[in-house]
Amino acid sequence: MNTAEQMTTELQDVFSKLKSGEIKHNDAAQLANLAGKMVSMAKIQLQYHQDRKETPDMAFFKSSK
Repeated sequence: MNTAEQMTTELQDVFSKLKSGEIKHNDAAQLANLAGKMVSMAKIQLQYHQDRKETPDMAFFKSSK
């Protein structure tokens, strides 16, 4: 997943699969943990740009629509 939009779609799919029993709790937890780390890194990058008074151009926040 390369964008926040893709991550949201993937996490929705993970949630559905977890509810239906298609994936195990531990696998879903690991995927959610990784997604959280990606969000944390994006926050750090945004803060860096804000501190430098720059406008970020980050692919993670671009939409495919």
